[in-house]
Amino acid sequence: MRKGLMITTAVGIAALAYAVTANAADKLKVGVTATLEGTYTVLGEDGMRGYELAVEAHGGKVAGREIETIVGSTDASPDSALRAAKKLVEQDKVDMLISPLSGAEGIAMRDYSKTQPQITVMNASSGALETTYGDPAAGVTPSPNFFRTNLDGAQWQAGLGDYAYNVKHYRKIATVGEDYAFVYTQVMGLTVEFCKAGGQITKRFWVPLGTKDFASVISALPDDVDAIYLGLGGADAVNFLNQYQQAGGNAHLMGGSIMVDQTVLSSKGKAKDALIGTIAASGMADNDPNPKWQAFVKAYQQHAKTGYFKNAFSGPSLLAISYYNSADAMFKALDEVHGDLSNNNKRFREALSKIVLDAPNGKITLDENRQAIGTNFVTEVVKNDKGDLVSKVVKVIPNVQERLGFSKAVFDKFVPPGRDNPPCKKTYD
Repeated sequence: MRKGLMITTAVGIAALAYAVTANAADKLKVGVTATLEGTYTVLGEDGMRGYELAVEAHGGKVAGREIETIVGSTDASPDSALRAAKKLVEQDKVDMLISPLSGAEGIAMRDYSKTQPQITVMNASSGALETTYGDPAAGVTPSPNFFRTNLDGAQWQAGLGDYAYNVKHYRKIATVGEDYAFVYTQVMGLTVEFCKAGGQITKRFWVPLGTKDFASVISALPDDVDAIYLGLGGADAVNFLNQYQQAGGNAHLMGGSIMVDQTVLSSKGKAKDALIGTIAASGMADNDPNPKWQAFVKAYQQHAKTGYFKNAFSGPSLLAISYYNSADAMFKALDEVHGDLSNNNKRFREALSKIVLDAPNGKITLDENRQAIGTNFVTEVVKNDKGDLVSKVVKVIPNVQERLGFSKAVFDKFVPPGRDNPPCKKTYD
């Protein structure tokens, strides 16, 4: 009996060794989605640049397996994200999925990931709060196989409201934002901090994603405010700035995270010059002196001008660093477990949950909802010595958590953020 057991065990070990060897020879299929169509095309392209830098930083291999990338194109709508993800997961049979880029896409991907327990989804850069927090009042819970290594939209506004009120001495502002989940989350982060400090938000304007004509909004902007906050991105941001300047607008501006990164600051024409002096907040800053950030910028700038890098910006955007960090965290966790994706990725997800990522834009850890805790930067747009517009660090906010310092009972009242939620109040207790 014992001899038979030993033979059986030996055969089992040999078979396992063969399986591991064969598996190591297989490529690791990674699906990636990006907004390569529509208003956010330039954001999607820069996200892919960040992803490619991560693949190259790992030598194109993870746990001894060559990385094969399959890309799915979206237009920032939930339906397009689902179509792309379903193809990658159900037809292409990818081992891992990095998706999506945009906020409303993220909520859709949260729900889709729950139907695919065999695969781990790494958020690419989307920032809607509900994607990882869920909606407690509606009984919607986070997905156990969805991980986000970037801050959400509200976390990306940490420090801005306080800086606007106490340093810039803005007392009344109006907001203009794209009418969807990510910008609701951004305005939420601004609101709870600015209003708690004593500020007022007198008017909130919402425009559809892909708006071409901003004339009615610009003509309705109030004159009795100290600044106008712009929660716009991509082509929407450039269109607004062009029309705002043509209308003679000259108010102080404040910016959401994708209003003042290189997806807008590197755009053609002079409309972007209206952003000089604009304060904003984001998970990165162009002139961050951190050596790791500077090395990341150098790698981006010196990359061969081929593929997605053919029309690269003067420096990486928020999308580039978010995609980079998502891929980097995924690859490092896979290396740690030697590529073990058995038992619905159990060991891999455990390693990913505990990861401490020494990222170019600061240390990143994950909370109980697999949501990033990290560093945020309050910035101001300036022109550098080369004549390029860049975001300059004016304040660093470390260890920003998803509840923004509020108790769960208080924070849950902000969920889900919307056109008028949360209200502007001095106290939220």
